[in-house]
Amino acid sequence: MRYHALACDYDGTLARGGVVAETTRSALERLRGSGRRLVLVTGRMLDDLLAIFPEATRFDRIVAENGGVLHRPDTRETRALGSAPDARLVAALREKGVTPLAVGEVMIATWEPWEGSVLEAIRERGLELQVTFNKGAVMILPAGINKQSGLAAALAELGISLRNTVGIGDAENDHAFLSACECSVAVANALPTVKEHADWITRRDHGAGVEELIDRLLESDLRELEPRLLRHQVPLGRAADGRALALPGHGANVLIAGASGSGKSTFATGLLERLRDRGAQLLVIDPEGDYQEIAGLTAVGSRERPPDTEELLGFLEPPAQNAAVNLLGLPVESRPGFFARLWPRIQELRRKSGRPHWVLVDEAHHLVPRERDPAWLGGADDEGNVLWVTVHPDHLARSVAQACGYVVAIGRSPREVLAGVAAARGVRAPEIPLAPLERGEAILWLPDDAEPPLRFRSLPTRAERRRHVRKYAQGELAEEQSFYFRGPHGKLKLRASNLMVFLQLADGVDDDTWLHHLRRGEYSRWFRDSIKDEELADEATVAERRGADPASSRALIRAAIESRYTLPV
Repeated sequence: MRYHALACDYDGTLARGGVVAETTRSALERLRGSGRRLVLVTGRMLDDLLAIFPEATRFDRIVAENGGVLHRPDTRETRALGSAPDARLVAALREKGVTPLAVGEVMIATWEPWEGSVLEAIRERGLELQVTFNKGAVMILPAGINKQSGLAAALAELGISLRNTVGIGDAENDHAFLSACECSVAVANALPTVKEHADWITRRDHGAGVEELIDRLLESDLRELEPRLLRHQVPLGRAADGRALALPGHGANVLIAGASGSGKSTFATGLLERLRDRGAQLLVIDPEGDYQEIAGLTAVGSRERPPDTEELLGFLEPPAQNAAVNLLGLPVESRPGFFARLWPRIQELRRKSGRPHWVLVDEAHHLVPRERDPAWLGGADDEGNVLWVTVHPDHLARSVAQACGYVVAIGRSPREVLAGVAAARGVRAPEIPLAPLERGEAILWLPDDAEPPLRFRSLPTRAERRRHVRKYAQGELAEEQSFYFRGPHGKLKLRASNLMVFLQLADGVDDDTWLHHLRRGEYSRWFRDSIKDEELADEATVAERRGADPASSRALIRAAIESRYTLPV
C-alpha cells in the first residue's frame, strides 16, 4: 500500500455550508477500515469545528487554526504549534474597529475588507507575522505556520511520511499542504488556481468529491494517477539532444552496472541525494562501506560490529531517518545469508508503512547471486523503488535482472555491461555504438521498451558540484572556453575567464554591447557549452527572450549565476 493517510480540508471540501453529508461520513469510516489514517486540516478554531462537526473526533489528528494547533482526539490533548497572538496587536485591531475578530491559541482571524487595517497594524508594531487569505477570511499567523507545517507535525506523530499521503482541498490556504503531499487532489468546486496545481480533480464537488477519492483509494491505491505525478520524477541527466531524462517517482527497479572504478557509486550517490532532497526515506545495504559518508545516512553496523536487524527496523520507524547497513562486520561468506533474512523483514515494513521509500543494494551480484536465485525475493520487489548496483550483472539472480525495467550502464565498456545484463535476463543484448563513454556519461536501457539504449550525461553529485562551482566560478578557463565581450562592431575583446569575471565585465560594458550578445543568445550558449550548466543556460534563455531592457536582463542573469556559483568567503 502506497497511500497510508488522507489529509482533508473541511470547509468547501469535506463540508458544504459547514455540514458533512452522511454518505461522506460513511466513506471516511470505510477508509479507516482499510487501515489508513485520517487527518483533518482546517482554518477553523478547534472549538468551532467540534461544535458543528463532533464526528471530527473520528479523525486520527486534527490540524486547526490553519496549522497553528494540533489536536489528538483519542487523548483530547491539544498543543499549540506557534506562539500565542500578540496582545498589543489584538488591542490595536480592536481600536481600529476590526470586526468580527476571533482570537485563538495561535491565530487571529477576521474577514475582508479588513486586510488593510490588519497589515497596517502589523507594520506599525514591526511584527514578523504572515497573513493568509481563504475565500474572504483573513488569518494572521506566526511566520512559517500554515497547513503544511501543521500537517507535517500531525504525520510525524503518526509515523507517516508526506510521501505516503494524499491531500484534498479547495481554496487558497490549501496550496501549501496539497503541494507537500505525494498526491494532491482538488474537489470539483475548488478555485481555479487550486485545480491548476492539483494532480487530479474530482468530477463531483464538496464531500461527494471526497467520496470519489476514497473509492479510488480503496479500489486501486491511486495507481492510475502515477503518470500524472511528474513533479516526483527523479532526474538522471540529459541526452545528447537536450532531453531531460528521469526515473518515475514510484515503482521503478533500477540496475546500475559497470566495472570497478567506473563511477557506479558516484552515480548512485547522486540519485540518493536527489531522493533524500524530495523527502524519501532511504535504506542502503552497503557491504563494503562505500556509502557511509553520504549526508543524512546513519550507519547501522560497523567493521567491528555486525548490523542488528531489530535495531535497524526500530531506527527506520521515524520517516525522517535514513540508514546505511554496514556489512563489514560480517564475514564475506555470511553476507548473502544475512541479506536473505533481512529482505523479507524490509518488505514487511514496506507493506506496513510504505517505507523505506527507496532501497539501494550494493554488490548485488554477491548478495543475490545467480546460482541461488531466491524465491523469497518475490520478483525483486512488488512495489519497486530498488536500486541494484553490481560489477557483474551476468552473475546476478535472474529474478532481479528481469524485475529491473531500467538499466544504467557506466564505464568504458558499456557494450559488455549490457551484454551481461542481457545474459542475466536471458535475452539478446541491444546494439549500441562502439564509442567509449566519457567521464560523467552513461547508457540508459529500458529492456521492456522497443526504444534503443540512450547515451546521456548524468547529473553531478554534491561533491562534484562543489568542484564544478570552484572551477567555473573562480578558476581559469582556457582561451577557447572563455567568454568575450566584443560588442556590435567587434571593437572590444574583453575576456571573461570565469563566471566572477563575467559578472564584473557585464556590469561595466555599455548597454549596446550587453544587448548585442543577449539578442544573439550568446550568454546561454556559453553557459551550456563551456560552463556545462543546463539549468543556468535555461534561465539565461528566459532573459534573452524577454529582450530589450539591459538592466532587468543583467539582473536576471546575475541572480541566476549568484544563486549557483557565488562562493562563501
